[in-house]
Amino acid sequence: MDFIFIEDMRVEAHVGIYDRERAAPQTLDLSLTFGVPDEAAQDDDIAKTIDYAVVIARIRAELAARHFNLLETIGEFVIGLLLDEFRAPWVKVSIAKVGIARGVKRVGVQIERARNG
Repeated sequence: MDFIFIEDMRVEAHVGIYDRERAAPQTLDLSLTFGVPDEAAQDDDIAKTIDYAVVIARIRAELAARHFNLLETIGEFVIGLLLDEFRAPWVKVSIAKVGIARGVKRVGVQIERARNG
């Protein structure tokens, strides 16, 4: 299996349970790695792989339009998009809030899932 990775993608998202978090969107760092068909490289055909530009645009649009209480829920949502809509066989996502606590650079989650079957 071949993989595409997107590292340190910055997105604005409505996420959190505290009033200060609900007041405005927060900057999140997302990193993704997802499986793609081997045949894309063999045929040099974008139609046989997952277009990372489309993935980036879709994630940004979805996260801007919704509110999530937990980073874990965002992670599962992003993984669901890649597994179901983009048909990736395997996905790993890391999501972190930036500068959320004094003296802490990032706080986040990492989730990995594979498509069933």
